[in-house]
Order: sequence, then structure tokens, then C-alpha cells
Amino acid sequence: MKTVFVEKESYYDSALLMLTSQEVKKTSGVHDATVAMGTAMNLDLLRSLGFDAAALAEATPNDLVIAIDCESAESAKAARAAAKQALSRKAKPATGDATNAAPTSLVAALRDQTDANLAVISLPGAYAAREARKALESGLHVMLFSDNVSLEDEIALKAMSRRKGLLLMGPDCGTAIVNGMPLCFANVVKRGPVGVIGASGTGIQEVTCLIDRAGSGVSQAIGAGGRDLKNERVGGATTLMGIEALADDDETKVIVIISKPPAKAVAEQVVAALERAGKPAVAFFVGATPAPRRTDSVVHFAGNLEETAAMAVALAKGKRYAPRAFSAPETEIEAIVKRETRRVAPSQRYLRGYFTGGTLADEAWIVAHRATGDVHSNNQTDPKFVLADPRRSVGHTVVDLGDDAFTVGRPHPMIDPSARVERMMAERKDRGIAVVVVDVVIGYGSHPDPAGAFAPAVEAMREAAHKRGGYLPVLASITGTAGDPQNFAQQKAKLEAAGCVVMPSNHQACALATKILERIGARRKSRKAGAR
Repeated sequence: MKTVFVEKESYYDSALLMLTSQEVKKTSGVHDATVAMGTAMNLDLLRSLGFDAAALAEATPNDLVIAIDCESAESAKAARAAAKQALSRKAKPATGDATNAAPTSLVAALRDQTDANLAVISLPGAYAAREARKALESGLHVMLFSDNVSLEDEIALKAMSRRKGLLLMGPDCGTAIVNGMPLCFANVVKRGPVGVIGASGTGIQEVTCLIDRAGSGVSQAIGAGGRDLKNERVGGATTLMGIEALADDDETKVIVIISKPPAKAVAEQVVAALERAGKPAVAFFVGATPAPRRTDSVVHFAGNLEETAAMAVALAKGKRYAPRAFSAPETEIEAIVKRETRRVAPSQRYLRGYFTGGTLADEAWIVAHRATGDVHSNNQTDPKFVLADPRRSVGHTVVDLGDDAFTVGRPHPMIDPSARVERMMAERKDRGIAVVVVDVVIGYGSHPDPAGAFAPAVEAMREAAHKRGGYLPVLASITGTAGDPQNFAQQKAKLEAAGCVVMPSNHQACALATKILERIGARRKSRKAGAR
């Protein structure tokens, strides 16, 4: 049975609610639980999960919603009590010396940190804009981590930041590196000559990590927010300010722009701004065909995240960029394809991608779709390829498990890999899966051991294929560096111990997956021809 409880005028922080949801799930008789604020997005998702629309109708963004899928009314009652007890316990301030208590307002924080010049804001969208405005008025640059900030608020805040000469990153900015300091979901990368501006998260992480691993470094990494380039009214405000700042920065020798396809007029403004900056630049618009480069232009257009990093490093070193499909020699790639397809069963024919990073999932979809023309995803706008049910894969599927459909009432899968584990375990019996692609994102904010957390699911999928008389190739990449707290080498070793082929980048992992599919498809055609 599915039951909803609404607690009026009860606001709690989203991180606290995620932890509470996980605790409530442990209650006897409870199959699933979501403890979240009654935002429009959360209510829509709960309705899609089959919770009573009438019961949800009374909830507002200021109300707490406790949604329980359980065995009985008694279980529901116990789960509600467990949620309220957990929230009551965790919301109490810690005892001890009051002089050491954390500040509870921006004003109090500025009294403690008199030399601060940047505020990181993570609040529900309804409140975040107000705090961002206060920070700008106080002369602070802002990293606005929050999502669900209204378009009107974003436009007004970015106009205000321009007037004050302050940078506003976001809203929905998950990653930045400022003067060598990683913020939120970011990695430990060397300082160096490449300045990066990206929409929000894993696109910046992948590119900055690849720059570091190629022996170069990053001067600054600025998160502009998902709407900055896509919405004509926002007009690339943060991106354009970022270009100006990097143009004036003596440490920055090359400027990189990463974004999903921007509005045409905004893209033209960005390219013009890069030309005015006069520094070598690389632009990658995810999903767009790279534009031909004018010979007199400083702007180079990349076709994927790895190429973006490689181009930037080459330009910073004054070298010519040499395109390549794989880091390893073709003979080595051919040997991997031969080894990984030798025991695949005739019934195996589909690719499955289980991703925690949204931009990495987009890149995977693009690579696989170009090869097959028929890849489904929960992250698509073309209705022909949108999954009817995001929780169920069909045919070739790449799923972004960090999408809102999977994160209501629970942490992002980069923090808590259980959503990916559950999906992989649920689909391990699918005899049609021929190859799996996964990402592992390490660094600050991520799970302390993501490879170890989902390695058992990899082993379970491979074991299930083996028992059916087949074999399951699993390809992985790690977005991270040797300096990250999770230890890059140990993460790679755990993936390989579970049977994964670990590639140097997400793009190479996806490209190898398409080669494996091609080999499997050719073998299937050969068998059919021989049977005639």
C-alpha cells in the first residue's frame, strides 16, 4: 500500500531529508520511502510513482511530505513516526561551546570570515535567490548550487552581478575551481594555463581531470548554470563575464567553453567574445556537430569532452593537436574487442549505460546513437528515444541516474551509488544485454568508494550472463585524478578486479562499446548467412 502524510509548514534541508529517507526505509514492513519538501517537481515525481494525487494536492513547497510504500497501515504509521523522530533528533543543535557554533546567517558568517569574497549557497530555490542577492549586496562573488531558482530571479541576479562587477555562478552550479580551490563536486587538479567555463558539473570535471592527467593544469573553472547559454533571455551572462575575467587573467593562456547546444544568438555572442579575448580557445557544444574553424580564428571546435581537453593542452603547449580515437594502439584495441566478444551469446545484442554524471550520460548517448541510430534515454528531448518508463530499459538504453526521477528523497548517485546498484541488479536477468558502460566520478562531494560500492553489481551482472551461457563485457571510465581523496589507482584496481575494462576517458569507453556492438552484430549476420 502507498500512503502519504503531509506535515504543514515544516521546512527541512534537502540533505537532511535524503538521510531521513534512507533511515525510514529500514523500518520493518517498508518497501520504499520518500521524505521531501512539497515542491511541484517532487509532487509530480511522487504522483508518477503511484502515490495518491488527492493526498498530495494539499502540499505546498513549505510542507513536509512523507510518502511510504509499505505492507500495512501499521507499517505506514511506524514509518511516519521514524521520520519525525529522525528529523527531530538531527535538527537539534549540537551541545557545547556556543562561541564555536556555526553561523546561522550570512551576516554572522561575514563577521567570522572577514576576508571572505565568495559565498556558496545551497538552499531550496524559493529561498536561494534572496540569499544570493544578499551576498551580492555584501560584495561577494556567488556560487549558487541550488536548483529550482526561477528564470526571472536568475536574470535579475545576473544583471545585478554585472552591475557590481561580481561573478554569479549558477543557479544549478555543481562544480567550480577558484584559485586552485575545488568547490562542491570538483577534483584535485594541478594549477596551470587552461581556464574552463561550463554549464554545471561532470562536463567540467571530466575536462579538468583529463587536462591534469595530460600533464597540464587549470587556472580557473567556472560553472555558469544550465540555462546560461541555452536560454536567450539569460543570454550567456555568466559565460560572457567569465570570458572577460579569463581574458584579463595572466595565468590563463587558453579558454575552454563546454555547454549543451546553446541558443543560436547566444552561441554567436560567445564566439564573438572569445575572438575579442584574443586567446586560443576551445568550444565544445555537447551534441552539436563541430563547426568548421576559420583559419584566422582563435576559436577551435571540439567534438567530445576528451578532444576538448586534448585540444586545450596542445594549444597551451604551443603544439598541433593530433586527433585520435584511442590512446592505445589499434592492435591493442582489436585484441580487447576480440577477447570481450568471444563468449557473448547470440541472444545478446543491446548496450546499456548506467551513469551517475549527466553530461557523461549525454556523451554516451551521442556516441552510441551515432553508431546504432536507436538509443533510448531518460535524458532525451526527441520523443522517439525517450524512455516511456525511466526505471525500465528497452533495447539500447543509456540512463542518467542523477535525473530528478531518481533523486527525489534520496542523495544523488555520485553521493549514494545505491540507485545504480538497484538498477543493475534489477536488469541482470535481461538476456539481451551485450555490453555495459559505466562512469565512476570521484573527487570532493562524491562517495568515498564508488567503485567498491557498485562492484558487486557488476560481478552479479557478469555472473548472471555466465550462467546463461554468455559473457558480459563491462566498460568503465574514471573521472578523477591521482590527487583525489578516493585514490584513483585503487578505484581502477577495484573496477578491474570486478571484471571491468577501464578506459582512459568516458568517450573512449563509449567508443569501445560501439566497436564491441559492431563485432557482435557482424557475427550475428555471419551466422544468419551461414544458416541459409
